[in-house]
Amino acid sequence: MLVAHRGGSKLAPENTMAAFRQAVDRWGADMLELDVRLTRDGHVVVIHDGTLDRTTDGRGLVAASTLAEIQTLDAGHRFEDPDGVRSFRGTGVAIPTFEEVLDAFPDTRLNVEAKERQVAAPLVRVIRRHGAQHRVLLAAEFERSRRDVRDYPGPWGASRQQVFTFWVLHRLPGGHMYLPAVDILQVPEVWKGLRIVSERFIRAAHRYNIPVHVWTVDDPEAMKRLLSWGVDGIQSDRPDLLANVLTETTGRPPPPGTL
Repeated sequence: MLVAHRGGSKLAPENTMAAFRQAVDRWGADMLELDVRLTRDGHVVVIHDGTLDRTTDGRGLVAASTLAEIQTLDAGHRFEDPDGVRSFRGTGVAIPTFEEVLDAFPDTRLNVEAKERQVAAPLVRVIRRHGAQHRVLLAAEFERSRRDVRDYPGPWGASRQQVFTFWVLHRLPGGHMYLPAVDILQVPEVWKGLRIVSERFIRAAHRYNIPVHVWTVDDPEAMKRLLSWGVDGIQSDRPDLLANVLTETTGRPPPPGTL
């Protein structure tokens, strides 16, 4: 599975409609990974950082800004493409609401990371209102972000605590008795010098029919290695490279934008 991390943040401004459209229409992304936060006036917006500084021409906290204020900003202002060109500056790229993304991509699966606890409940309300539970995977790295929405009926990604527990126990005698209450394991290949993903780790997850997605992989040789181990999905900031690797190694049709 091709998962475009933040829409493919090395090809277009991260977490924007420009990135999402390119990932789906040109590179054939199966899933869009994105991050959400809450504005001062209660809107769920798609942005990774708690501040506006890194990805826009604005400054300040997302939580201290209204939606109207945020949507005046240029979300392509600081982006540089692989050639070092600021090709999206001044082209009208804005920070979208999560609702806009749901509406624009009704047939695309979404992997949504709640970056703060206060956004979790409003996020789930938007998902329910759109009847999109079947295609929105909730990812919350920390348990505190999950507490208010434990009744979410859609798929869940593993928290950091669940991943760590699974990683430790699957290596021990009798560890196969541990079954995490998740629908998917989303993990880095290596974390702080520790190898997380291996063929053994993937086999252990598959024993319980739990798919494994690895983030964030931009090197084609690493992509090929992970696919040979049986990984189910790869998150990448370079969906162009991943699309080509999938075509080469799995027989997947060429990406639509290259036909």
